[in-house]
Amino acid sequence: MRRFNKEFWSENFLGLSLTLIGVGCLVLSLVLYSNPRSSSPRAALASTTQGLDGPDINNLEQLNKAYERIAQAVTPGIVNIQTTAVVKVSQSPFMMDPFFRQFFGDQIPGLGGVPRNQVEHALGSGIIVSPDGYILTNNHVIAKASDIKVLLSDKREFKGKVVGADPQTDIAVIKIDGSGLPTVPIGDSSALHVGDTVMAFGNPFALNFTVTRGTVSALGRSQLGIEGRNSGGGFENFIQTDAAINPGNSGGALVNVRGQVIGVNTAILSGNSGPGGEGSFMGVGFAIPSNMAKHVMEDLVKTGKVSRGYLGATVGAVTQDLAQEFKIPDTAGAMVEDVAPGGPAEKAGLKAGDVVRKFNGQKVDDHTSLTDMVAESSPGSTATLDVIRNGQPMTIKVTLGERPANLAVVAGGPTRALEEGALRGVQVQNLTPDARQELDLPAGVQGVVVTEVDRNSPAAQALTQGDVIESINRQPVRNTAEFNRLAAEAKGRTLLRVVRQGQGLFVVITPGADSGGDDGGDQ
Repeated sequence: MRRFNKEFWSENFLGLSLTLIGVGCLVLSLVLYSNPRSSSPRAALASTTQGLDGPDINNLEQLNKAYERIAQAVTPGIVNIQTTAVVKVSQSPFMMDPFFRQFFGDQIPGLGGVPRNQVEHALGSGIIVSPDGYILTNNHVIAKASDIKVLLSDKREFKGKVVGADPQTDIAVIKIDGSGLPTVPIGDSSALHVGDTVMAFGNPFALNFTVTRGTVSALGRSQLGIEGRNSGGGFENFIQTDAAINPGNSGGALVNVRGQVIGVNTAILSGNSGPGGEGSFMGVGFAIPSNMAKHVMEDLVKTGKVSRGYLGATVGAVTQDLAQEFKIPDTAGAMVEDVAPGGPAEKAGLKAGDVVRKFNGQKVDDHTSLTDMVAESSPGSTATLDVIRNGQPMTIKVTLGERPANLAVVAGGPTRALEEGALRGVQVQNLTPDARQELDLPAGVQGVVVTEVDRNSPAAQALTQGDVIESINRQPVRNTAEFNRLAAEAKGRTLLRVVRQGQGLFVVITPGADSGGDDGGDQ
């Protein structure tokens, strides 16, 4: 028996072992399958859908829902604007020959010739501001357009027509035939603060109805040389934001957390930006404040043109030295440098040397903000100016006139050359956006452009036509009025900061060092 049992177990041990292992695995799998707390692959996969929880996460979810609500409310009132323009381009006379056309196609590079029509297409955005189809957009979106197509978010298409345009603010209004259209309410841009959350709506790179989010980075940005490119001047009082704005966003809405339009997207600052703000987004975008846009829009709808208030005074910045000289506690406000004879300012008693600190109760940060406040006022209205004169506060009431249409061009005209001093014989004019573009100057360059230098002037060997004078004896020069004042004071050795062909340099003018030109008299 003992031997028999031994042989039996030795012959069947392997099979019995495999059988027992199989039964054990079966039982174990049944236990694991029935246990919801097991770490099986199925249970692990299910656990990945649980996510985080808690009061802080719930707050974020509520914030997301708020942004979604804004996007859902605003997007229907944003439109895609597609324009077609016919422009004339030069075509070489060689293009009449089929032999040349065979090799060069439609145009021979580098050769001018017979003008021909060329069709150009552009893309922008707009904001529906009334149920009957008035749309707010940028002037540069529809400028020179022969055909305007408007696409709504619900896929409806309309033909648009221009109601009016204002190049000085880059605002335009177009109209489509419709009723009951979705609109976006216009808010109060003066209530904005740096750090406020904003959302930008538009159609960047033909990616229709895109929404981006960011903050208000700065307010009152000016002297960037963006607006008024074709009018000799313009108004710049931009909202700066880091909400992504790209080509195609122009004319779209910048809205606050209540879904109100507080700005019209218009430009970006980038390494390769061009006259229309072309280029790639680098975190710096600009929008026209809604208060400025609303004033322009209402005038365009009513009369087809914009009526602006006129003070009749040349104003400039309050520097530290001027603040000390005129007994001003700080550099806020606008320095009155000159008053137009017979103009509203002179009639009201405003004088050169006065510093305007408030306009109708609103703080005047600098001379640019005062210019914008006056321009946004209605001609004939009475404005209250809080002024400091020789250190004493006073109030002046002035009845505003109507700003002349060519005021910006006249203000940019050449000065009359001085007859004595280091800068005698030098004529300059304001640096207008057109001049900036022609000289290919960066946005940060500010100053006056040299238009003429007398050959017998001490500055003849140091300055040339087209130079931009940024400062005189380390004092900034932003306009012809500042140049006249500082140049008149430059009697001796004078240091100039000049930008020539895009490059900055310092030059020294010595009154005794005339150019040595031919003094042979009249020819």
